[in-house]
Amino acid sequence: MRDTLDMLGGLDELDEFCTKALLQHGCASVSIAVAERDEVTLTRAYGQADVVNQRSATPETVYGLASVTKAFTAMAVLLVADEGLLDLDTPISGAYAWPAPTPRQLLQHRGGFPAFYAFHYAAGPPPIDIDRYRTLVREPGTDFEYSNIGYRELGRLVEAVTGQSLGDYLRGQIFEPLGLRSVGYGPAYDGSAPVAQRYSADGRAYATCFSGHPAAGAGWATAADVALFARVSHRLLKPASVAAMYDGVPFSEDLGYGLGRIVSRGAGPVIRSHGGGMGGIATMMIDIPEREISIAVLTNSTNKAARDTIVDHLMSSLAPGFRSSQLNPMPEPTRPMSLAQGEWNGEISTAEGDIPLRIGIRADRQVQIQIADSAPATAAATASQTWDLRASAQLQLPTADARINSPDFALELRTEQDRLVGRAIAFKGGDREGRLGAYLVHPCVLRRSLSSQT
Repeated sequence: MRDTLDMLGGLDELDEFCTKALLQHGCASVSIAVAERDEVTLTRAYGQADVVNQRSATPETVYGLASVTKAFTAMAVLLVADEGLLDLDTPISGAYAWPAPTPRQLLQHRGGFPAFYAFHYAAGPPPIDIDRYRTLVREPGTDFEYSNIGYRELGRLVEAVTGQSLGDYLRGQIFEPLGLRSVGYGPAYDGSAPVAQRYSADGRAYATCFSGHPAAGAGWATAADVALFARVSHRLLKPASVAAMYDGVPFSEDLGYGLGRIVSRGAGPVIRSHGGGMGGIATMMIDIPEREISIAVLTNSTNKAARDTIVDHLMSSLAPGFRSSQLNPMPEPTRPMSLAQGEWNGEISTAEGDIPLRIGIRADRQVQIQIADSAPATAAATASQTWDLRASAQLQLPTADARINSPDFALELRTEQDRLVGRAIAFKGGDREGRLGAYLVHPCVLRRSLSSQT
């Protein structure tokens, strides 16, 4: 611990930095931990776990983990594979437009399912049926697309082959063998430790959050247990499974995604990590194998800025040569949209039927978007390596699901012969008003209007 503290400038400097970061970014609290070899060597917590009741965060405070949970789910899948209960390369059951994805492809976010999330804040059946979006949007094994639907399928697969709930399997086969006493699973924490209240980006308390994809984000733990899990969990697996877990298939210049872990590539130290973010949660789990050290940073705010600032501070000291791009997938670089002016007409495919969509591409790289008979909206258009047109606007997709809590609209389209093909997305841009809602992807196809062809 002494060497670690010396690298961080001592406790006084660490305390001052973290306290300032919380104030600067309006974050209620943060808990951090460092594990070296097989023990936790540093734990600190700052700020308020519960602002209204003035309850301070401590190293024993449990935080929601959001997508760091995926590392737990992936471990469960690998364990049942090591037990011979499933084959990572045997397609899952179900009828799809392409051959069904395999567990390995789902673990790598290459299963062909779209991006998706749907959060609600009252017990009972979810208002949005995830199965309406459980459709392949590309051939499995091809492109990377981060998908909570894929991890939901993995959780269900573990339950089917073990006959246990995923939470029970995680506790019995991972948490207890590793001595992780605080870790829980479910919409609310199911242990006895104090829990950090979750807050929106502007400081409003969140109610209990439910989703149809708990295997992708319903974990809970202290920072100490997250750091220890990152450092020692591989010891539960067979060597071949460990190698597969850390074999990150590239999805960007700096990063690859293995089996539940993001693996850095290129310059700088090798880093194995996973971040998490949802309403009232921003977390990061990091392992630096060449130093035999791991780090956890957990905050109780939707805003990731405090988390990222503190992570950068820790990593710049503990992993010389570290670059922020080794942790967070960077947005695909934009380029100017270069489609010719013209009018396009088509349909958005939804579970409720096709919805008319019209777009007009203007000379100033603006696009006018009209959904069905609603008033049109004009938005700036860009492009990327994947998409020839990207745009977003405050437009309501008129489906029952989108009307619940997804008031914004985005298009991602590419040219295919004489058509524009891609996706229409209903979502909510953050939680500074209300709470985080759903991200709903729908296929769409447009054809150039006859007037634009003449």
